[in-house]
Amino acid sequence: MKELVYFIEGDGTGPEIWAAARPVLEAALAKAYAGEHQIEWQELLAGEKAFKETGEMLPAATIDKLKTAKTAIKGPLGTPVGKGFRSLNVTLRQLFDLYACIRPVKYFQGIQSPLKHPELVDMVIFRENTEDLYLGIEFAAQTPESKKLIAFLRDELGVSVDPEAALGIKPMTARGSRRLIRRALQYALERGRPSVTIMHKGNIMKYTEGGFRAWGYALAAEEFAGRCLAEESLEPGTLRIPGKVILKDRIADNLFQQVLVRPAEFSVIAAPNLNGDYISDALAAQVGGLGIAPGMNMSDSLAFFEATHGTAPRMAGKDSANPGSFILSGAMMFEHLGWRKAAELIERAMLRVLAGKRVTTDLARQMDGAATVGCREFGELLGAAL
Repeated sequence: MKELVYFIEGDGTGPEIWAAARPVLEAALAKAYAGEHQIEWQELLAGEKAFKETGEMLPAATIDKLKTAKTAIKGPLGTPVGKGFRSLNVTLRQLFDLYACIRPVKYFQGIQSPLKHPELVDMVIFRENTEDLYLGIEFAAQTPESKKLIAFLRDELGVSVDPEAALGIKPMTARGSRRLIRRALQYALERGRPSVTIMHKGNIMKYTEGGFRAWGYALAAEEFAGRCLAEESLEPGTLRIPGKVILKDRIADNLFQQVLVRPAEFSVIAAPNLNGDYISDALAAQVGGLGIAPGMNMSDSLAFFEATHGTAPRMAGKDSANPGSFILSGAMMFEHLGWRKAAELIERAMLRVLAGKRVTTDLARQMDGAATVGCREFGELLGAAL
């Protein structure tokens, strides 16, 4: 079976980590299935490489291909801070309705974590990807737009806002919230995970983040009755019920401390966009950092896997970046395609390489006695460890 997979190298360190990752993915597939399953790679242009070749950051040809794609993988794409073009990552998510950002976070033995018991960290974050602050609705301070909006808030709604304020708007809908939480609940049920926790700031933002919580509980009652049980209906301290999923919720700031001190109590986390962004990276830091944090963005038809870190332009061309996120995202892609054996080979190879303590700079800083190797060599070590 040959599967068509589109790839985008990415900006900054993207070409280097892709060059290190691709041979590992191909070797794992060959070892696991001896040619029974294969990938037909097809490159798409986006970001700096696209601009050099076409004059566009996101060419129409790339958009057209992705409209019919089922599977794609990409490196990091650059986003200027406070100026320039809008985030290509956000644009891709909105163009193709990639509403679920899925980030598994699991400890790999060998990393020296700041936690006492990092082995208890095994969580999957479902982050809503198309609403909330990612819609990018904001107005600079003292512009005609912000003045007009402030006047409307004051005169029509009786809301007092400092006339010198910059403004941002965070739309959240029942539809967007429900489909994200639905996917999280389905994932937990299919994989036998014990709970889904809704992360929100509904105590303050009662109609947006509070709405996210309320819509989630309503969905569970309507569509998952008998399979999903509300935490408040159970005996205190109940962490697992065989064959069922426990649905609970935590206020965002409280959850940040709970995942540190009681990580075993959390399995799947469903969060609005900004909360999900923060908790994903914070959890990754507990188990080794973004260099070994895989991720994917999904619509109902397209699964788009990606290295979850930034472009790291200061490291570009220096053969020092960690290709682990790209490689583990590839393993996640194999699992999605039903090629679990290849995914397991990659995960075991990562454990072997970490045990050997020859790792890239970001990991060496977290391991006593580790030797630093470059991006290319780290990929070769993973390939050899398959």
